[in-house]
Amino acid sequence: MEWLASYYLHIKVLHLVAMVAWFAGLFYIFRLFVYHVKEKSSAHTAQTLSLMESKLLRIIMMPASIIVLLSGLTLAFLAAGTFSSPWFHAKMLGVVALFGYQHFAVRVQRRFAEEDYFLTEKQCRYINEVPTLLLIIIVSLVILKPWS
Repeated sequence: MEWLASYYLHIKVLHLVAMVAWFAGLFYIFRLFVYHVKEKSSAHTAQTLSLMESKLLRIIMMPASIIVLLSGLTLAFLAAGTFSSPWFHAKMLGVVALFGYQHFAVRVQRRFAEEDYFLTEKQCRYINEVPTLLLIIIVSLVILKPWS
């Protein structure tokens, strides 16, 4: 059983590293959108920001989010009773919200790339705060494990 404990810790490391990478992208993507809206009249700057946004979403955020999901489900499977815990259900709701946020960011990036600026700079600033709130909720649920 020692190998199982070691395996669990290695998966946990992978999960945490991927989570940090994913959140870095989640925190940054709407900040890029703020600048994109602000600089929409400069074609060269808007094009550069669009490329940065696309690469952030495809190369960093998408792989990191998949690794977070797969490693997190593996950890939950290895820790007996996790799937039936109410705190885990609440956490997964938060994770689903993060995937929804990321999906929305993909849609925003595509529309901004087509010069369809349907969000204002101020709206992008407010939306940028969503991952912070979800991070606080998710980490609190994992550490405190309420309703256990």
